[in-house]
Amino acid sequence: MQADWREHIVSTPDVFRGKPRIKGTRIPVSLILGYLAMGNTVEEIINEFPDLTKEQIAACLDYARELSEFEVAVS
Repeated sequence: MQADWREHIVSTPDVFRGKPRIKGTRIPVSLILGYLAMGNTVEEIINEFPDLTKEQIAACLDYARELSEFEVAVS
């Protein structure tokens, strides 16, 4: 499932010092990615956080994918 992360993820300086979070919640993207990294399924994450949707979880993965493609010149 592809999701445009910009529709689901926000970063504002007044919440979590600007750490990316799911729009309309105080759930940081890093928390969702951590659950996925530990092997939790989307359904298990939704059971833990019933306000989340599959699209929001997919948006976290899309966000991480885009960040991993960011190129930095190292000198």
